[in-house]
Amino acid sequence: MSKIFGFTGNDDFCPGGSIYSNPKEPSLFLSLGNHVDVYFPLRKRSRISAPFVFTEERSQKKKKASIDVLPDECLFEIFRRLPGEERSTCASVSRRWLMLLSNIRGEELCSEKAALSSKSEEDITEKKGEDQDIESEGYLSRSLEGKKATDVRLAAIAVGTASRGGLGKLVIRGSNSGCGVTDVGLKAIARGCPSLRVLSLWNLTSVGDEGLCEIADGCHLLEKLDLSQCPAISDKALFAIAKNCPNLTELTMESCSNIGNAGLQAVGRSCPNLKRISINNCPLVGDQGIASLVSATSYVLTKVKLQALNISDASLAVIGHYGKAITDLVLTSLPNVGERGFWIMGNGQGLQKLKSLTITSCQGVTDMGLEAAGKGCPNLKQFCLRKCVSVSDNGLVSFAKSAGSLESLQLEECHRITQFGFFGSLLNCGTKLKAVSLVYCLGIKDLNVGLSQLSLCESLRSLCIRNCPGFGNSSLAVLGKLCPQLHHLDFSGLEGITDAGLHSLLESCEAGLAKVNLSGCVNLTDKVVSAMAKSHGWTLEMLNLEGCRQISDASLVAIADNCRLLSDLDVSRCTITDFGVSALARANHLNLQILSMSGCSLISDKSLPALGKMGQTLVGLNLQHCKAISNSTVDHLVEDLWRCDILS
Repeated sequence: MSKIFGFTGNDDFCPGGSIYSNPKEPSLFLSLGNHVDVYFPLRKRSRISAPFVFTEERSQKKKKASIDVLPDECLFEIFRRLPGEERSTCASVSRRWLMLLSNIRGEELCSEKAALSSKSEEDITEKKGEDQDIESEGYLSRSLEGKKATDVRLAAIAVGTASRGGLGKLVIRGSNSGCGVTDVGLKAIARGCPSLRVLSLWNLTSVGDEGLCEIADGCHLLEKLDLSQCPAISDKALFAIAKNCPNLTELTMESCSNIGNAGLQAVGRSCPNLKRISINNCPLVGDQGIASLVSATSYVLTKVKLQALNISDASLAVIGHYGKAITDLVLTSLPNVGERGFWIMGNGQGLQKLKSLTITSCQGVTDMGLEAAGKGCPNLKQFCLRKCVSVSDNGLVSFAKSAGSLESLQLEECHRITQFGFFGSLLNCGTKLKAVSLVYCLGIKDLNVGLSQLSLCESLRSLCIRNCPGFGNSSLAVLGKLCPQLHHLDFSGLEGITDAGLHSLLESCEAGLAKVNLSGCVNLTDKVVSAMAKSHGWTLEMLNLEGCRQISDASLVAIADNCRLLSDLDVSRCTITDFGVSALARANHLNLQILSMSGCSLISDKSLPALGKMGQTLVGLNLQHCKAISNSTVDHLVEDLWRCDILS
């Protein structure tokens, strides 16, 4: 205690003289340790347990002893001399102490040797080394959401994590409540968490430049920064981040209305390790900011996502020329980018390493731009085109011819694409195409396509055609001839296909189907499901028949007899009964893990024994909207199948 308050044992504590006539009388002192003695005067029956506090004026009235009378400066000096765990404990005393502790920077703390002076030199050295190793890691993660996101909680995190390994990741998802996170909370994190590497701020209207500048000053190890709906943060904060956080590798900005070109330019100049950038709906960001950022990080920037920005053809031209390290590019809702921009990007010869390209809701994408993208990106493996109404069959076929390394092709809501473009892309693709997805393309019509010379697409393993109302039996017959090595099928929502069309495709699949999704194919019957179980049961692992109203117990019997590898079965809203469930239970070779029978009104309590038997392997069971199953049956299942997640 003498060291803390700066006096030695020989100094006079009371300059006015002795406070007791016989100071050497030991019975008048209560010893609290080797360094502290507290004086109690003689009196009859004391009603208080706290000692008297004497000042220079002996005639001063007695006051209640409390450390709260100490000013913040004194408490600050005491706190910074405490070991880490004891500082965390003190934070629980009051909000005042918590806020004081959260404002102590790491460099202001006394060494562990001074704080633990009562311990041996060897123990101190060992503990200090351990603490330095732990605190340098910063492996702790914390997340605050909604009403829990407050300045007080952030202060508690700053103090609590300091002695427990250091905070490495912090996610704050705020709300519109009046007591949300402000700059004060970020200041506490900046002072107490120098090991912070990942910071995500969502919907924090009260956090501005001051708070983020504090983060930049105190958290120099910051690598990932995510700012979403933070309207009070401007370019000033990005200047500070760029200046003080050279390790920044990822920057995400969404709906930040006050961040513009100047901030992005600063990041491009001062963050040589920037690898990922995602900018969405930031109205002040334009060509100047994007061009400066991409050109400055030409050899390190690998992933770029631009959405709903006021950029033009110039930005895409810079990306096409300077994006030498870009492997993933996502362009969404860029209304001011025209055909010329996409054409220049494809012909810029800078996207040689591009592997994944996603374009959504860009009216400037045309056949010419699409062909240029195929030629200018020789290593492109994944291509996704959504809601681009200007692309036709010719553009798709030309792209397929140019993109020789393409492995995955996804088309969604591209209504000018017809069956000629779809089959043409399969015929002209390279030998590496493995997956094709066609979703809600209304231009597809079930016409007899006269393909005289068929070049097999033997590399294709996965085929997904969903919610395309014009796709029918004729198209399935052509697919069967083109793609004999299919493993995965997804025909969900194709109401136009029947048993005849699917049967022709099943006969053409030579390798054996592993995953099949036929949900919503209302015209399929037990006949084709039984045929599939017999011909592909030796490889079938997942089968979804949800909403196939004509599927009954006969299909379950065929599945039970033939599908030895099946682990996931969905027969929701099918016409199955207790007999079909019993058939599944009797198949000892069947090891179902997930069974969904939602909306099967004919299944009753009689299926309890069968479900109990299958429960030995089940981990998921869906019995929602099965009206004939009572609550007591469900309770029995929940009790018996304790390893299984049951929905009812």
